[in-house]
Amino acid sequence: MRELHTRYGRDNIGYLWMIGEPMFLAIMVALIHVGRHVNYGMDIRPVPFVVIGYCIFISFRQIVNRAEGALEGNVSLMYHRMVTILDIQLARTLLEGAATLMTLALLLTLAALTGLADWPVRPLQLIVAALLMIWFSFGVSLLVCALTYENPTAGSFVHPITYILFPISGGFYMLEWIPDPYRSWLYWFPMTQIFEMARYGQFVAADDQYFNLFYILAVCVVLSFLGMLAIRLIRQHIHLR
Repeated sequence: MRELHTRYGRDNIGYLWMIGEPMFLAIMVALIHVGRHVNYGMDIRPVPFVVIGYCIFISFRQIVNRAEGALEGNVSLMYHRMVTILDIQLARTLLEGAATLMTLALLLTLAALTGLADWPVRPLQLIVAALLMIWFSFGVSLLVCALTYENPTAGSFVHPITYILFPISGGFYMLEWIPDPYRSWLYWFPMTQIFEMARYGQFVAADDQYFNLFYILAVCVVLSFLGMLAIRLIRQHIHLR
């Protein structure tokens, strides 16, 4: 609740900015593809393809970008012994994740009602893929939070890296479109597999051969473990003033 209030406040539309901000950006991207009569597959239409790719990627970008400088902005909370660095990052992740999940659900519903998209054929896989991206982003955010604490040089690379990942993340292409050997290289990138799983949940024509749930789970577990080790080490260097 503190994070929600400090992020959005009560001015203007207040807490509605939680979904208003990502929704505005996603709508602008989706509108570019409205009216395009091109299907990427039997039922893979441009608008839902872009909405899923952008909304899920924006959860990663928001969670990771906000991890940079997170401790400097919340170091006063560390006076309370029950508050940990993990709590701070978890609160930010839950807030950003909830915002993008609600945005994704609303935009896909609007697209389906207006005839620009079909309803998800495997909604469970789509939801699981979105949650896995949030978990993956959380693990990365823990590492970013630790690495950028009082290290502006490392912090200056966070935003550019997330922008570089934008075109190669898999949010706007399918692995079956990519020729080998590049396809086999991209297959091992966890974000690409998560997007493949999300599209498998939305579209009948999407293939399930390009993602491995156990591999994605293993990557998320390892990232979370390394992230928690990193914040445990950095906790020793936090000096309350």
